[in-house]
Amino acid sequence: MLFLRLFFESFRFAVHALKENILRTILSLLGVTIGIFAIIAIFTLVDALNNGIQSSLSVFGDKVVYVGKWPFSFGEGEYPWWKYYRRPSPNESEYKFIQDNAKWVKSIAIYEAKGGNTFQYRNNSFEDGKIVGASFEYNKINSMPIGEGRYFTTNEMSAGVQKAVIGFEVAQQLFPRGDALGKMIKTKGQKFLVIGIFEKQGESLIPTPSNDELVLIPYHSFIKIYASKGRWVSTNLIAKGYDRDTDMGEILAELRGLLRIKRGLRPKDDDNFALNRTDAIVEFIDKITGSLKIAGGIIGMFSILVGGFSIANIMFVSVKERTSQIGIQKALGAKNYFILLQFLCESMFLSFFGGIGGLFLVSLLSLLSTDVFVITLNFQNLVIGLGISAFVGIISGLAPAVSAAKMDPVEAMRAS
Repeated sequence: MLFLRLFFESFRFAVHALKENILRTILSLLGVTIGIFAIIAIFTLVDALNNGIQSSLSVFGDKVVYVGKWPFSFGEGEYPWWKYYRRPSPNESEYKFIQDNAKWVKSIAIYEAKGGNTFQYRNNSFEDGKIVGASFEYNKINSMPIGEGRYFTTNEMSAGVQKAVIGFEVAQQLFPRGDALGKMIKTKGQKFLVIGIFEKQGESLIPTPSNDELVLIPYHSFIKIYASKGRWVSTNLIAKGYDRDTDMGEILAELRGLLRIKRGLRPKDDDNFALNRTDAIVEFIDKITGSLKIAGGIIGMFSILVGGFSIANIMFVSVKERTSQIGIQKALGAKNYFILLQFLCESMFLSFFGGIGGLFLVSLLSLLSTDVFVITLNFQNLVIGLGISAFVGIISGLAPAVSAAKMDPVEAMRAS
C-alpha cells in the first residue's frame, strides 16, 4: 500500500510539474527525447537492415557454399584479381566427383549465368534478362518455388532438352494474358518450350539473384548455346550441407579436400579455387551495423546527458517550491527514504515522458517503410528505450532527492 501510494503521488507531482509550466518542462525534457530517439532509431533501423538482408539471403538457404574462381570481396585489403583470373573454373567432372564422394554435402549443382539477354515471344520481348543453365539439383539449394507448371525431370536435365522455367516478370511481359505454359520462347537463336513459371520473388535489399527476371534451362542446353559458339563460359558449383547440426567447417574442409585431390594439388600448393559462404555476407554486414549502433549510442548519450541535467534542474526547482510541504511531511512522521523515493519516482516519471516522446518519434519512422525495408519498433527496443529513460531519471533526480530527504523539518516548515 505504501508503494502504491508513493507511486501514484509521485506520478501526480510529475504531471503537475508538466502542467505548471508546459513549455519549460518540454524544453527541459527535449534532451531526453532527442537522445532516446537517436539511440532507438539507430537500433530500429539496424534491425530493419538486418531483417531485410536476412530475407534477401533466404533465397540461398542455409549451409550453402559457392565454389568458383573468385572469392567474395568486401573491400578489405588488396584483391589480387590477376591471380584469381588465371584459376581454372570448376567443371562437370569435378561436380560429379564431389557428388559421388562427399558425405557432408546434401546437394551440389553446377551452373552458369549470363545477363543482358533478350527473350522473345512473337512481338513481345523482355530485355536485359538473365539466363541460367544448371543441373537438376539447383532448385534444391536455392529457394525457387514454382508458381505454375513444373520443374525439370532428371532425364530432361541430363539430356539438355530445349525446355525452360521462366521468371514471373518474364512471363508477365511475354505473356500478358497468362498463357505461357506450352509456348515457345526464343533467345540467342534457340527456341525453348516453357514448362513452368517461378513464383514472384519481388525486390530484395541487396543484389541477389532474382527469380523474377531469369530463364532457367538445363546445363547442357546452356553449354550448347555458349561454348559451341566460342563464347566464354565460367561455370560454378553450389553446394548445400545437411540441415541437421552439421558444422560448416566440416563442409568446407570436405569440399576443399575433394577439390585438391581432383585437381592434383600437392600439399604445399595453394588452393586454386574459392569457397564462398553466404553467411560471410551477414558477418560483414554485422560489423557495419555494430559500428552504427555504437555511433548512434554515443550521439544519443550526449543528448541524454544534456536532458539529464535539465531534469535535475527541474527537480531542484521542485524541491525548492515544496520545501515547506517536505517539512510538514517529516513533522508528521515521514521517513527520509519516503521523501527520497518520492522525488526519485517523480524524476523517473519526468524522464519517462521524455523517453515516450522519443519512442513516438521512432514509431513515425515506420511511415518510411518499403517492401524490402520494413521499419518497426519492436518490443526489445521499446523496453531498452524506456529502461534508459528510467535510469536517466533516477540518476538525474538522485541529488535533488537526497537534498530533500536530509532537510531539517523545522527549518523546512519555516521556509516560505
